[in-house]
Amino acid sequence: MKHLIRTSIGATAALVLGIGLALATPAPDPMKSLSGRPAGADPLNPMTALMARSDEATGGEGNVELGGLPDGPGAEDTYYQCVACHSTEIIKQQRVTDHRWDELWTWMVEAQGMVEPDDQTKKVILTYLKTNFSSER
Repeated sequence: MKHLIRTSIGATAALVLGIGLALATPAPDPMKSLSGRPAGADPLNPMTALMARSDEATGGEGNVELGGLPDGPGAEDTYYQCVACHSTEIIKQQRVTDHRWDELWTWMVEAQGMVEPDDQTKKVILTYLKTNFSSER
């Protein structure tokens, strides 16, 4: 009987420890989880980044002064907002849905500490990203 009780206690302790470790797992990094996915893996899934070469994403060289981003309304705002944390190359390779751009923005603010600009500038930047780097266009 004592052996059965010890086994039960041991199994319960292992289960509780396993649950604790599972709950302690950090939230997944969406940028890491999307890397390496083949283009078109699942175009209906907003978590799937449809990767393209940067020259295909921008349709050419882009503006050299803005890290190769294509010219257009919001290019300069996008450049200065984004290069505070990463290069323009990570922007130019993205091919995600418009909805996914909104999710990435929220993740960058909440999880990565990105300073969020005023509402008008945010709208300009997201419109620029969706216009130039969306899988929906």
